[in-house]
Amino acid sequence: MRFLLVEDNQDLASAVVERLQLDGHVVDHADDLQSAFDFTATTDYDLILLDIMLPDGDGRTFLQRHRAGETQTPVIVLTARSQVSDRVGLLDLGADDYMVKPIDFSELEARCRAVLRRKGGSARNVITHGGLIFDPLAGALTIEGQEITLRTRELRLLEIFLNNPGQIIPKSKLVDRLFSYDEEVTENAIEVYVARLRRHLAPSTVSIKTIRGSGYKLDVSP
Repeated sequence: MRFLLVEDNQDLASAVVERLQLDGHVVDHADDLQSAFDFTATTDYDLILLDIMLPDGDGRTFLQRHRAGETQTPVIVLTARSQVSDRVGLLDLGADDYMVKPIDFSELEARCRAVLRRKGGSARNVITHGGLIFDPLAGALTIEGQEITLRTRELRLLEIFLNNPGQIIPKSKLVDRLFSYDEEVTENAIEVYVARLRRHLAPSTVSIKTIRGSGYKLDVSP
């Protein structure tokens, strides 16, 4: 999944990015409000982690504009303010959750998982197609009872396809979803990951079709 971290403390930001990347997420980092607005204007995110005290303003300004745009992207606020009134105010503005600094990384990961489950509308977002069972939050795939080990980006690629069955997905969009702005990649890299994923999916009723000149489409056989 693709996250946006809005945090001006570089040491904390680096630690959060590194931890979330270990979980297989793509993370973009904005260190001020304007950068955050620029990122969200061009990219769709699965989750936003938002600091409040930023060098060019208050993170609550971002949260208000974010919710005014009727976007459903969940937001977890990172705040140094521990007063109940402050936390209630953030939730009323549209935050989905909050964490009081200093941050415990295990708790942060758990809160991210919980918010993403709620976004999906279930306690556990398991996707099934015939003998294929995929749990994106646990990073677990089984096909006909056999556990399949996927690399991190293969897991995220499978998640994208399973969440968009029958839709044509351009290579450019897959690049956007799998890689951060700091990574220099070409669309040829997507072809490599798709080829690997196809081999893993071969025993299942799920396949990835190439739509020449357009991209790829997930096909689920009866």
